[in-house]
Amino acid sequence: MELENYFEFLSEDDIRLKGTRVGIESILYEYIYKQRPPEEIIKHFSGITLEQTYATVLYYLHNKETVSKYIADWLEWGHQQRKKQQLSPHPAVARLQNLRQKKQQLNIKKANVS
Repeated sequence: MELENYFEFLSEDDIRLKGTRVGIESILYEYIYKQRPPEEIIKHFSGITLEQTYATVLYYLHNKETVSKYIADWLEWGHQQRKKQQLSPHPAVARLQNLRQKKQQLNIKKANVS
């Protein structure tokens, strides 16, 4: 079986394990950054096999420069999304943050009175 047959190349920035919704970036993040072996990685993702995990690692090793850029772009995208979310939180999150601040201010006032 060709190595590429393990994957669905949906777009330049979306490569998934065939028959799953799992992107190779998720598997490779566990492998590269968390230094987990394939046998441990499959415990964190339902529906993927050890063979698919090894195929992902092998694909990375055979295409290290391209896949490293793919992962770096994915990490940067995630960073930008978190930054955007912090700058413009969902209204419910903003209300909770506001309530938390009011509670902290109330606790400070109580502490100063005592």
